[in-house]
Amino acid sequence: MSTITVKDGTEIYYKDWGTGQPIVFHHGWPLSADDWDAQMMFFLKQGYRVIAHDRRGHGRSGQSSEGNNMETYAADVAELTAALDLKDAIHIGHSTGGGEVIRYAAKYGKGRVAKAVIISAVTPIMIQNEANPDGVPLSVFDEIREGTGSSRSQYFYDFPIPFYGWNREGKTVQEGIKHNWWRQGMMGSVLAHYEGIKAFSESDFTEDLKSLDIPVLVLHGEDDQIVPYNQAPKAAALLKNGKLISYPGFPHGMPTTEAETINKDILAFIK
Repeated sequence: MSTITVKDGTEIYYKDWGTGQPIVFHHGWPLSADDWDAQMMFFLKQGYRVIAHDRRGHGRSGQSSEGNNMETYAADVAELTAALDLKDAIHIGHSTGGGEVIRYAAKYGKGRVAKAVIISAVTPIMIQNEANPDGVPLSVFDEIREGTGSSRSQYFYDFPIPFYGWNREGKTVQEGIKHNWWRQGMMGSVLAHYEGIKAFSESDFTEDLKSLDIPVLVLHGEDDQIVPYNQAPKAAALLKNGKLISYPGFPHGMPTTEAETINKDILAFIK
């Protein structure tokens, strides 16, 4: 397996295939680099170098007891991109990974990042507070913490249903996708997943978004039951060079279930 060891001793697993302009993929909670299969194969065939890592505590990366927060996630990406000497890279993030992309690009990406794409992203901030009154109440995240911390195996088996919108009329559960979601989640650390809920729900990316000059594509499904659609226009409005594409009826996990559409729109933006 390809790994790097970051400064606190944690091993970060990554895949690195092909040549050409690099595209770096950042997965969502509580998954792994495998969640990007449909994009890795598509863009590899388009002549790009494709790279995806497992966030610390997820997938095949080390299960550290510390650093399960957005600052460390972004710092780990900075160490990975430096180790691979990635320049003129396109960074693409889904959900929590969208926040990771924005924090990394704002703090470490100058001279290395050409463009970014955030999909179903947690930016600018998810949790409901005085500054974000239409955000998601703390009680929702406490419920995710309870399910993850006390009955993760069953909770992760049920979570893909709203994640992929299979609870909507006329939709059918795709069993292979459901089991693959569960497989990826259960590979990771319950501690990292538990602490990661605070990272994705309470991290504020407002200033990061404002600081970016690079082109950023914001993609979001209008029937997202995990990260509400209203996040997307707020994030796009904060960007100097942002473009928003919304998709009626698409779920949170649209990079998997709607890969053909998503890949086409990303490719057009990249080119």
